[in-house]
Amino acid sequence: MNFSKYFQKSENKVGLALGGGAALGAAHVGVLKAFNEKKIKPVAVTGTSIGAFVAAHLAFGTPFEKLEEISLDLDWLDVSAFKLSKMGLLTNKRLGKKILDEIGKVNIEEAEIPLCMIATDISTGEKVVLREGPLHKAVMASSCLPGVFAPVEWDDKLLVDGFLCENVPIKPLKEMGANTIVAVDLTTNRDYKRPEDIIDVLSNTFDIGLNNMIKEQIEEEEITWIQPKLSAYNKADTRQTKQLIKEGYEAAMEVLEK
Repeated sequence: MNFSKYFQKSENKVGLALGGGAALGAAHVGVLKAFNEKKIKPVAVTGTSIGAFVAAHLAFGTPFEKLEEISLDLDWLDVSAFKLSKMGLLTNKRLGKKILDEIGKVNIEEAEIPLCMIATDISTGEKVVLREGPLHKAVMASSCLPGVFAPVEWDDKLLVDGFLCENVPIKPLKEMGANTIVAVDLTTNRDYKRPEDIIDVLSNTFDIGLNNMIKEQIEEEEITWIQPKLSAYNKADTRQTKQLIKEGYEAAMEVLEK
């Protein structure tokens, strides 16, 4: 079946959900390259964590070529800085500044493509769907890794990474009018390895929780899933961006041309 023709039918309104995955998020750029080549334009886009960063650029019309350039230049030093705080070792205000520099001082609701991002209220454990308000601050909140980055204050809430609640944000897309949903999952299609240190233990812990959450989504929802095989890549290594873009592109094209 030619999925691209199916997606392009006038009655099909494609919603795109971009999941979290730290440095693996470069694969999202490859997915967008495939969508661009197939002339598939989503009517709505959602993102969690690094997916929120990419979704923001898509929703505000950043050309694919420019987004690829941004991702190739991105380094952890670009998005984090030391912060003396009892809430976190670092701050991700630099990530917010990148959004300000690249997109501007805009609000979520001003996007060309309807957009929302997922964060978690660390005070209550509740999922927070960010539909309005400062774009740069929302991206910071959605990608604020708890225990590493200090939480982002939003009204009366303390927000951290949305992966705790919905790492691949499918549910909001239905509310935004999409009837054909494409979800990009960067974490489930990875093999675990026997831990060698505490970093590996924590990494496996996060992955197991995320994978169980996404497996439940796969069982319950009729969704088109794009799941690049990324076991060979490190979530914290931004030197592998070019290869990850290729992996995302190939995984998306396989789905669109199956």
